[in-house]
Amino acid sequence: MKRPLQVTLLVLSGLGLLHASLFTDLSLRFVKEGMRPMLVASGALLLVLGVAEAWSHQKPAGEDGHDHEDADADADRHVDAHGHDHSTVPRIAWLLFLPALSLLFYAPPALGAYTAAREAPKAVTEQRYFDPLPATSPVPLTLTQFTSRVQQDHKRDIGGRSVRMTGFVTPDKGADGWYLTRIIFTCCAADAQSVKVRIHGASALPANTWVTVTGTWHPGGTLGTSSAPAALDARTVKKVAKPVNAYTDALPLF
Repeated sequence: MKRPLQVTLLVLSGLGLLHASLFTDLSLRFVKEGMRPMLVASGALLLVLGVAEAWSHQKPAGEDGHDHEDADADADRHVDAHGHDHSTVPRIAWLLFLPALSLLFYAPPALGAYTAAREAPKAVTEQRYFDPLPATSPVPLTLTQFTSRVQQDHKRDIGGRSVRMTGFVTPDKGADGWYLTRIIFTCCAADAQSVKVRIHGASALPANTWVTVTGTWHPGGTLGTSSAPAALDARTVKKVAKPVNAYTDALPLF
C-alpha cells in the first residue's frame, strides 16, 4: 500500500469517526454515550495524523534537479538479504478501507429484535429491599425494575397495579404473545444483553417498532419468586419514537 493510500486511509478513518460520533448519533448504535468523547478525540487524531503525513511529503525538487519523491519511494522499499521486497503490504490490508467507508456512507444497522430473539434475557441483579411503589397509576417502570419486582419483591406490591413500560417489539413466532424488549450496553455492542417482558392480550406490531405498553402483571407461578414470569396483560399499546440513546433500560417515554 503506497504512502498516498495510507494517508487516504488515515483521513477517511478520521472523518468516519467524526461523522459517527460528532456530527451524527451513529456511534450510539455501537457504544455507550460515555464513550463518545473518546471517539471524537480518536477521529480528530487520525485526521491530524493523515494531514501531517501528507504535508510532510510535499517536498520540492532538490538543488541537483532530482525529485525527492523518487528517493522517498526508494526509501519505502525494504529488501532483505535474499532480495525479497517487504515494502508491499498484503492485499488483505485493502479491507481496512471498508470500515472507514462504511462509517461515512453506510453504517451497520442498530441491534434490535433479530439479536434479542436469539439470546436469553439478561438475569436481573438480586435485590432484597424495594421501596414502596408510588401512588400514581399507571406506575412508570423500566423492564428491569418490573422483572425484579415480579420475581424478587416478597411484599408483592406489583400485583394488581397498572404499570407502564417502553421498549421495542420482538415477535415470538409460534407462541402466545410477543416481547417488549430493551438491549443494554455495558460498554459497547460486543457485550450487549437484552431484557424482555412477554406481552399478552395485544397483537404484535412489526419487529423493532418502539411502543409504550400499559397493563398489569400476567399471573403465573408465585409472585415475588423466580417462578413468576416477567409478563404483562396489555391494556394499551402506543407507538412511540425511538429514543436517541436506545441502548439503556430507561423509564417510559410519554
